[in-house]
Amino acid sequence: MDKGKIEFYVGLFVGIGLLSTGLLFAVLGEIRLLPDNRYSVHAFFTSVSGLKTGARVEMAGVEIGTVARISIDAERLMAKVEFSIDEHIELSEDVIASVKTSGIIGQKYINFSPGGSDILLEPGEEIYNTESSLDIESLVRKMIFDRDNK
Repeated sequence: MDKGKIEFYVGLFVGIGLLSTGLLFAVLGEIRLLPDNRYSVHAFFTSVSGLKTGARVEMAGVEIGTVARISIDAERLMAKVEFSIDEHIELSEDVIASVKTSGIIGQKYINFSPGGSDILLEPGEEIYNTESSLDIESLVRKMIFDRDNK
């Protein structure tokens, strides 16, 4: 084989390797190469302890979106959570957003329980019915100290 063919095949091999590595990083890092069609809604919670940006949003055990942003609302002094929901999912105005935990010590996620209203949420609107996360530490602390007081 002449030197030119060897250099071509080495370059082709390196190029395919770099492309494969980039694709692997994109898939594992959940990087979206194409814009997906989603809309945004938000809700206010008294506590979202342990919830992270990028967490799953589920309905009936099926992922329908992600947590886009978590911030504190200075006016209400509550946690404001913005969700990015798949465009083909229609949420009624009385949907319930709950902070849940996967397993006993798993990651936090949001679960939507469907409502019965015929009025649908528009992009940017607020979900009014929310349930905050259960704080296991405070429950254990309360149980231990209540036992000592008896």
